[in-house]
Amino acid sequence: MRVAMLAPISWRVPPRHYGPWELVVSLLTEGLVERGVDVTLFATADSVTAARLDAVCPSPLNDDLSLDPKVWESLHIANAFEKAGSFDLIHNHFDFLPLTYSNLVDTTLVTTIHGFSSDRIRPVYRRYDGRSHYISISNADRDPSLHYVATIHHGIDLSEFTPRERTGRGLVFLGRIHPDKGVAEAIAVARAVGLPLVIAGIIQDREYFAGEIAPHVDGERVRYVGPLGPRDRDELLGSALALLHLVRFAEPFGLSMIEAMACGTPVIALRRGSVPEVVDEGITGFVVDDLRGAIAAVPRARGLDRRAIRARAAERFSRDRMVDDYLRVYEQVLSGAHVA
Repeated sequence: MRVAMLAPISWRVPPRHYGPWELVVSLLTEGLVERGVDVTLFATADSVTAARLDAVCPSPLNDDLSLDPKVWESLHIANAFEKAGSFDLIHNHFDFLPLTYSNLVDTTLVTTIHGFSSDRIRPVYRRYDGRSHYISISNADRDPSLHYVATIHHGIDLSEFTPRERTGRGLVFLGRIHPDKGVAEAIAVARAVGLPLVIAGIIQDREYFAGEIAPHVDGERVRYVGPLGPRDRDELLGSALALLHLVRFAEPFGLSMIEAMACGTPVIALRRGSVPEVVDEGITGFVVDDLRGAIAAVPRARGLDRRAIRARAAERFSRDRMVDDYLRVYEQVLSGAHVA
């Protein structure tokens, strides 16, 4: 099987710190290569992979602001589709734009929809529904007007996360600093329960950070440590009492939740989008309906079995399970079989 893996170019594959789509692409690519699949990764030139790397974009768009995104995105996607005849399957992780190339080639196209950034992009998905085999990353994130071949939850490399049996002292937020992600809400919960909070992630909304977050950062009760690489992320998540995931939007999946679970750290999350699919209530954390529920869940998190949390994460969200799921879809769409 010859697979073209079309990655985003906002960040390197794998990302140095932030880059959830690029992280999933990396994990899937390396897992497929280990299974003997012939994979060509279309990504930025500085990407690191055991697959064959094909790159036209010299560096990630978010690292080199001199690069015009429209120019390099166009060149990047065209590079993959111009070589479509060399592959049995193109796996698109680049959102909606590659779909507009799909009728120009005969190669089978699979598209993982990593969430809808706006309703304005949905017409493209509807236009090419049936031409590409769509995969959702959670059942909650499915558009009822589209047809899907599968839902495949993300998986992670469990070896990168150290299980810790001792309950941590403080709380942690990991993600984009943006109103949607509930950073201010995490601060409010931490203050209400009298525990320190560490905030990690890129600042996506600087006005929000300056007005709602920075005034509370004192280096003691609330610390902001910026974006973290794998080693520091493991240490932060593993040393926490719980991860607060108090999102204000319909979460498409939420990688930080399963990364916390892989360390044995419970998750306290608002009932939005995929959260009830990802968090096993009373086992890996608590799904709550408001901040009052989140505050009440913090002391309950101390009583959860961290070994059981790690075990459930390994059972449901391993990289190998994700690779198995994608291979099953590849084989079935290439054979023309119906995929349930």
